[in-house]
Amino acid sequence: MADQETSQLYQKRIPIFTRSVKGKFRTFKWATMALAYGVYFLLPWLPWQRGHEAPSQMVLFDLPGRKFYLFDLVVYPQDIFWLSLLLFIAGALLFFATGLIGRAFCGYYCFQTLWTDAFIAIENLVQGERPARQRLYKQPWNTEKIFKITLTHTLWLLLAFWTALTFVLYYGYAPELIVRFMTGEAPNVAYFSVLVLTATTYVAAGWAREQVCLYMCPYARFQGVMYDPETLAVAYDKRRGEGEAGRAVPRAGLRTQEERKAKGHGDCIDCKLCIQVCPTGIDIRNGLQYQCIACGLCIDACNNMMDSMNYPRGLIRYDSEANLALPVPSKPRLHWKSFKIIGWGIALVIFTAALVISVGHRSSLDAAVQQVRQPLFVTLSDGNIRNRYQVRITNKSVEDEVYLIDVRGLPAGALDMGNFSEVKVHAGKSLLLQAGVSLSPKLAESTHNFKFVVTPKSQPDQSLQLETRFDYKHE
Repeated sequence: MADQETSQLYQKRIPIFTRSVKGKFRTFKWATMALAYGVYFLLPWLPWQRGHEAPSQMVLFDLPGRKFYLFDLVVYPQDIFWLSLLLFIAGALLFFATGLIGRAFCGYYCFQTLWTDAFIAIENLVQGERPARQRLYKQPWNTEKIFKITLTHTLWLLLAFWTALTFVLYYGYAPELIVRFMTGEAPNVAYFSVLVLTATTYVAAGWAREQVCLYMCPYARFQGVMYDPETLAVAYDKRRGEGEAGRAVPRAGLRTQEERKAKGHGDCIDCKLCIQVCPTGIDIRNGLQYQCIACGLCIDACNNMMDSMNYPRGLIRYDSEANLALPVPSKPRLHWKSFKIIGWGIALVIFTAALVISVGHRSSLDAAVQQVRQPLFVTLSDGNIRNRYQVRITNKSVEDEVYLIDVRGLPAGALDMGNFSEVKVHAGKSLLLQAGVSLSPKLAESTHNFKFVVTPKSQPDQSLQLETRFDYKHE
């Protein structure tokens, strides 16, 4: 019986020891990381003055109070339409950018990339450059290895803990919450969240790393459907690099471009630096691969080597498949004149404008009226017909407000609010009021619709009109 081939469903991770590199893409990645970390870690600590009862924190997600504070904006559950718009804008922006510049989001802005870069920097600081880390990995456990590995993982855990704690600080007043957390008085959910986020950050950025990008991230799998032949991606110029005789190391007689060209060799000297700097460990010279996160580090490594050899830069560069296929490739450029790119661009403009307009014109007052339908109406002792209503008023501002309630389309005295002529609603709170409307049988028969009018006392021009029905079933 012939031997049957077996295949493993899981490939054991092969550690990747990346080499440090200098260049414009590495510099841009450092700048992006500094900006992202600055925003993430500092926002909970930045003060922002609001009303006397509102927290003075720039960004705060108040889940118990069901309010999200973003600068001067207070977002309520009723504003979930904004979240829908924001998610669509984020998705459209991702598709728009991918159609233009490929998977650049993964290479520069993804949380996994940002935290993995920081963990690699810590590893490099403690254990040394790539050769030193490789040597440390292979050597037996001794005092040096125990010390460096322990220190590395300790610093990883501290950064993961800081990341998790900062996330929790967005959900409470940071100066107060961190004291309660350190003294053991914070809610249990805060400790549970920090524990889970610390563990997941430590595992994802310290241990899994590229496996998150290769096996866990869905974007790596469906990005191909968003690529066009004109999409810019990190690419290797195979014709220039290989020539007719392929790659060759720069030995005697193969150092200058003229010597290499005369013997049919391309400009690639097979230094493998592009592989050594790649965070996912791929060889970009094998063509476009889903594992490539388009970080551009291989471009920096190759350009540095081309400079040392006095060869032109750009053997590895951002370019499109269509341009590389030309007999003489032109200078890479963005190709935005396509139906898909223009369509996503128009969608971005429309929905971004809709969000901005909606936020800009959002009233600080939200009100609703609901008719009490059991019973639908009652006949009073004087013969008048009464309908009852529930009026809900929500003060979406950061200051207390007094509201006046009236009706339009009914005679004076038809509205009965009990002893209330006006009501006060605290900032960010809602108030439910009972109201009655009484009409004579003749007027009740001819009245079908009318409006409740809710007016903020401090802003009479911001009144809200709520149309409702008056029901009367006569025999």
